[in-house]
Amino acid sequence: MTGKLYILDLGLSSFPCRNGRIMSCQPDGSSLKEIVTDLQTLPDGVAVDSANGHIYWTNMGERMVNDGSIQRCDISGGNIRTIVPPGRTHTPKQLKIANQKLYWCDREGMQVMRANLDGSEVEVLHRAGVTEEDREDRRNWCVGDDPRSNNVTVLLDHLPEPIDLDLDIQTNTLYWSDRGDPPFGNSINAAQLDAVGRMAHLAARMLVRKLHEGIGLSLDLKNRRMFFGDLLGGVYSSGLDGTNKQTLFAELGDITGILYVED
Repeated sequence: MTGKLYILDLGLSSFPCRNGRIMSCQPDGSSLKEIVTDLQTLPDGVAVDSANGHIYWTNMGERMVNDGSIQRCDISGGNIRTIVPPGRTHTPKQLKIANQKLYWCDREGMQVMRANLDGSEVEVLHRAGVTEEDREDRRNWCVGDDPRSNNVTVLLDHLPEPIDLDLDIQTNTLYWSDRGDPPFGNSINAAQLDAVGRMAHLAARMLVRKLHEGIGLSLDLKNRRMFFGDLLGGVYSSGLDGTNKQTLFAELGDITGILYVED
């Protein structure tokens, strides 16, 4: 089986110092190596542009301060550049690449944003709030009503604390990690969608449970498996149905971002 796994360590285990890092390994956990180290501004999400040879990551910055940023480097780890400077986005977290665009969620910024791959043309696609009072209401970090966004559909609500999303386009199944409290949190879940992207069934399925602050999630559709991690430092793999769970690393750091990339 080919492919490579990219893992982002938030770097809190070295407190009071911070040493966030981006690593890569084979899908079975072998050949682990560090690509970028000494990340000081709380990195959270990671994305890879294989065609252009770049790794991207988000930096959350200090809590409740508008100083988030997005950086990129070469696949080898060299040529680190800040493409979305501090303050242009508040607290960027999950990061995806699609159609030559970067897409990310901004938590305290209460918005979904995108930009070109070089960081230009930053746009707000959806905003859930604008004031400090809005920002203090954690419900706005994930959901909200925007009169300009009439094409937003709520698929599931009242979940404990959903974090990362991924989609199996072959079966139209939505997967997500949940960092919230048991019995429904600290889990990997899935829900079937219909042809237009709405819930096909009322109930979601819990595939994996008993994670330790479960966050990262990435699907390998070709080999029908998924990779996920938790803030305690665990990195795992399993089938897309949650069976055959394997522990690749038990205590690798403070894992927030995981990405599987085909060779």
